[in-house]
Amino acid sequence: MSDISVRAGSTYVNEDQRWIGPATIGELGTSTDTVTLDRSGFDLVTAFPNGIIPSGVVLGKITATGLYGPYADAGAGGLDTAVGFLAVSVVYDRNSAATSDIVAALLWKGEVIEAFLPTNHGLTAAARVDLAAKFRLL
Repeated sequence: MSDISVRAGSTYVNEDQRWIGPATIGELGTSTDTVTLDRSGFDLVTAFPNGIIPSGVVLGKITATGLYGPYADAGAGGLDTAVGFLAVSVVYDRNSAATSDIVAALLWKGEVIEAFLPTNHGLTAAARVDLAAKFRLL
């Protein structure tokens, strides 16, 4: 007899990295760093409610902790300086404590195709200025 009871499963991400320019795809190993995201800084209720923070979100580095969070023009403590993009989408547990941090990959140089960035990406005019020396924005 088959078991048809409801079970918890894994969340799978259909990764859309079309925003990463062709010249950067072959260099991802040398253009990314492992970083830790400060989960409490992300608006997981309205901006990313489905349990996924998509690749392409602009990140800033929190000066006091060294953790990374979403870039914000009016941010403080380092989040007002864009340092790169989330290179690979991350899945978070919507039921765990909002203070648990998330290991992720930061794309810190390369080409970015703006038209393919995800919703709530955070790339503003001020972020473009911060990223101009390391990124070619297409």
